[in-house]
This record gives sequence, structure tokens and C-alpha cells, in this order.
Amino acid sequence: MEGKSGSWLLLMMVVMGWSVTSSSASFGDHYYRGSRKTDATSSLGFNRAAPSSIVLPVHGNVYPTGSYNVTLNIGQPPKPYFLDPDTGSDLTWLQCDAPCVRCTQAPHPYYRPNNDLVACKDPLCEALHSPGSHKCDVPEQCDYEVEYADGGSSIGVLLRDSFSFNFTSGLQLRPKLALGCGYDQLPGSSYHPIDGVLGLGKGKTSIISQLSSQGLVRNVIGHCLSGRGGGYFVFGDDIYDYSRIVWTPMSLDYSKHYSPGPAELMVDGKSTGIGNLRMVFDSGSSYTYLSSQVYQFLTSWLKRELTGKPLKEAPDDRTLPLCWKGRKPFKSIRDVKKYFKPLALRFNSGRKDTAQYELPPEAYLILSSMGNVCLGILNGTEVGLQSYNIIGDISMQDKMVIYDNEKQMIGWAPGKCDHLPKPRSSFSFW
Repeated sequence: MEGKSGSWLLLMMVVMGWSVTSSSASFGDHYYRGSRKTDATSSLGFNRAAPSSIVLPVHGNVYPTGSYNVTLNIGQPPKPYFLDPDTGSDLTWLQCDAPCVRCTQAPHPYYRPNNDLVACKDPLCEALHSPGSHKCDVPEQCDYEVEYADGGSSIGVLLRDSFSFNFTSGLQLRPKLALGCGYDQLPGSSYHPIDGVLGLGKGKTSIISQLSSQGLVRNVIGHCLSGRGGGYFVFGDDIYDYSRIVWTPMSLDYSKHYSPGPAELMVDGKSTGIGNLRMVFDSGSSYTYLSSQVYQFLTSWLKRELTGKPLKEAPDDRTLPLCWKGRKPFKSIRDVKKYFKPLALRFNSGRKDTAQYELPPEAYLILSSMGNVCLGILNGTEVGLQSYNIIGDISMQDKMVIYDNEKQMIGWAPGKCDHLPKPRSSFSFW
């Protein structure tokens, strides 16, 4: 099985103009090519002095499901939709009966749009498009076409609708946020039935930016994905004990993505001499991806390390490119972790101290349905990521990972991801 490959690349393509166009089409009274979300001014009178958060339970796993989803209730009246939470892109969209020209299988009936369109000249529509590509052939609507790294795509139009949220303060609110009505979808190589994508990137069109602009939560995202499946996402900052988190600045060189900047690869506590790795955190990618040269180094090192161990390569297991089998099928990663050394990524932000992101065997291995162990780090160059490297879901399991857009910091710490958190004032998270 191959997981989602570097969905963050969507935003790269938006910025560089590789895949986003704004060709407008008007078919009668229906909507056509849409774009991203907008910041509607809140009239809810939320008190920023009393911080609150939104906690969204997560369902799914890295393997065998190969994806995660959160449930959001959208519309009037609200209806549930399963969305793929993606910190690698900004655009939130639903498969949309506008009518649907070409849609994929979805867990719920397609979203029925309202008439609250986002205009083409809205700043959020402009933010969706790369410089020079934003045209307003149909001024009253904002059109989009986006393509993901796995070949999947969505075409639609941007509109506003109500999102129903339960806040940790006890409030239940229904702010109006912008989302894409996707009426033309093509599945990618990592396709799985889903109602849409929840864009959680750094841009102003992401859901977290919209909620923050309305004063409902601080512009902070956190997620805790359990190695046993499930977990949760958090919008806001009132559940964290900041003193227990390893922090490093967001890189200024990655204005569109969550990146701590260049990293050095460590194996078993020792430097490999491989540095300046351009790393990006991406919850929309099931696996971790390294550029070809680094991937070849790592796989060669692993093969040398396993020489003489009771493990043999299993080319008949096509779960992932590199798998090993034992004398009998393994029952869990615990059965084999003693044969694999810990990895780490060391980030040097230019300060005196460095931040190290630990990757124990559980953070880069999966157990296949055949009872073999497979490497969950893949060759990113082969899927079009060039020299970029992705920290995917497999390497973020059982960690609390936090993207603080207000302080421009990324942090992480061991997390108990099997249980939903409570506000910091009444709950000790770790």
C-alpha cells in the first residue's frame, strides 16, 4: 500500500503556478471553479481574554487504512462530513453537488451548496492564486483548480457556510467560514473515500487563520496521532504545557509550509554528515519522504546494520518498497525494534541550542498484513518532491506536534494520544 505522498506540494504548486488556474465557467445558475476560505468578521463577541480551543477527534491510522479523518458539521442545518486534515495545504473543500460533474466515492451525500459566493476580487480569492494568474472572468465568483502531488485534483468555487464547533470553554458556535465547493474531482494514486480536505496550512485562507481572524481561537494548531490509530487535532493554545515542549523557530525560508528549516540526519545518536535537509511537517502525508540521495544512504545503512540479524528482505511483500521477514510472522513492532537503531533530525536554528526530533523504530516502521516489517520512509524524489523532505504521519505518532503561527514556532513532545485533552487549567496533559 502506498500512502499519501507529500500533499503539502499542493501549496508549492499554487505559489509557483504549476497547477492552479482560474479559468471561469458559468453553467446557468450553478457554481464552477472555486477557491479558498475567507475571513468573515465575527459578530459573536468572543472574549480573547478567556482563551478557548477546539478539539477534533481523529479516526484512521497509517497502516492499513493509510489515512486519517476528522468529522466536521457544516451547513444549515449542519451535516457531518469526513475531512482529511492536511497541514500541507490551505484550501478546505467538500465534494459538492453543484451539480457534480465528476466526483469520487464519498462516505456521505455530496455537499449541497448555498448561494453565499466569495467574489473574485476578495483578498482570499487573490491569496489562492499565484501572482499573475488571478483573472476575474466571472467577477461574482472565485474559481479554483488545484492538483495534489499524488495526481489527485479538485475544481470548484469558493463560498461561505456555517461550521459547527464545540469549544473547550463550553461554548457551541457556528461561525461562517469559506470553503471550496468541489464539483470536479480526480482521484490520485493514494485515493481513499473522503468527503473533502481540511486545509490547515499557514495561509490566510486556512480554517485556523479564519477562526483566528474572527477572534475565536489563537492561530495555533496541534495534533496528537496515536500509534494504535486515532488521536486528535487542536485549534487554539489552552491545552498545552509549554514548558514541556521542545521548541524551534519556523523557518523564514518556508513561508507557505510548516518547517523548522534545514536538518541534519542522525543515526543511533551519531551524525551521518548529511545536513541541510529541507524538512516540512505534513499531516496529509501518511509516510515520511527523503530525497533520493538521503534515502539511498539510509536504506544502505539499514541493510548493513541488519547483516547477521534474523531478518531477510521480503521482495514478495509489496506493502512498501522495502520489507523484511523473520523466521515466523511478527506480531508487533516490539518484536523487531531491537534490531533497528533510533534515528533523529537535528535542527539548528542559528541559536546556541539545537532542537532534536527523535525517530525511534516505531516512527519509521510498520507491520504489514503478512507479518513482515516494512520501512515507512520512502523516496521522495520518485514522487516528485525533488530535494524536499517530508515528516509524515508515521513519524509524528505518539507525539504532540504544535504549529504556533502567532509566535512562529514549531514544537513537539511525547504525547498521550489515546485520550482527548482538556483545558490546561484543569488537566495535566503529559
